[in-house]
Amino acid sequence: MKTTDFDYYLPENLIAQTPVEPRDASRLLVYDRTTDTVYHKHFSDIKSFLKKGDLLVRNNTKVLPARLFGTTPNGGKVEILLLKRFNLTEWEVLVKPGKKMRVGAKITISSDLSAEVLEIFPEEGTRRVRFIYDGVFEDVIGRIGEMPLPPYIKEKLKDKNRYQTVYAKTDGSAAAPTAGLHFTDGLIKELQDMGVEIADVLLHVGLGTFRPVKEEEIEKHHIHSEYFEIDEENAEKINRAKREGRRIIAVGTTSVRTLESASDENGFVSPVKRNTEIFIYPPYKFKCVDGLITNFHLPKSTLLMLVSAFVSREKILELYNTAVKEGYRFFSFGDACLFL
Repeated sequence: MKTTDFDYYLPENLIAQTPVEPRDASRLLVYDRTTDTVYHKHFSDIKSFLKKGDLLVRNNTKVLPARLFGTTPNGGKVEILLLKRFNLTEWEVLVKPGKKMRVGAKITISSDLSAEVLEIFPEEGTRRVRFIYDGVFEDVIGRIGEMPLPPYIKEKLKDKNRYQTVYAKTDGSAAAPTAGLHFTDGLIKELQDMGVEIADVLLHVGLGTFRPVKEEEIEKHHIHSEYFEIDEENAEKINRAKREGRRIIAVGTTSVRTLESASDENGFVSPVKRNTEIFIYPPYKFKCVDGLITNFHLPKSTLLMLVSAFVSREKILELYNTAVKEGYRFFSFGDACLFL
């Protein structure tokens, strides 16, 4: 398939610059695949489309303030984006400008944090760097780092917590699993009181979220490796729902990629801790996922290709064109979709 097959027109004024308050006041486009029916609701109305026994699978990764700014010995400015941790001191990072950041290059970030380039990964366009710091690394970057908001968000984020889900737990992501940003503690409790179950998985969102598809044919595109895990308790929750024929509804594309990476041909998962490079695009037979909560994604992106595999490319483009006409807000701080 061609990358251009996943293009659509989006007016710039529909790219959400700030999150809505409260979180669940965002709009919700619901598409029922079995009846080919579209509903225009608000996210708090999701209760009407979920039922007792449904299992929501969410990604409890926590976004690091992963954007750091430093200088070279000759005074040049450098921007660093943390992507993946190798050990206590070494990370895979994206560096701008990259051409001058050769092996051995040194960067001063603050009085208690500096870095040295150890290795270049030519295929990925990334670097392996060693950080030198005093104290706990997470505390240091928590003090000086900035949230790695996507480049289409021009406004400064006033509250860092609004780029975290309310259930974020494990540090490690370079971007938020944005479908989860719509949930409030109160809405989660209402769903649980209804009998909706919740399972937590983990996928640390990395470079794949930022990287555009440059290949003309999508099959040639390579997804950047991302770390994920499912523990024994949550694997059993997922498998029990699958055995009992209950709906497994993924909160976000990262949860989809986690579930589909971990599942066998019958949709059962095993406890796992590893990396995944899974790239889901049409045609794809989903093994584990029965429903999907997600935001509206960028034209020609891997995420748009994933939801096209779940619904169909033609229907997704039709739904997106409807959303544009209805004035939905797009991308990370935008509105949501529920596909059942």
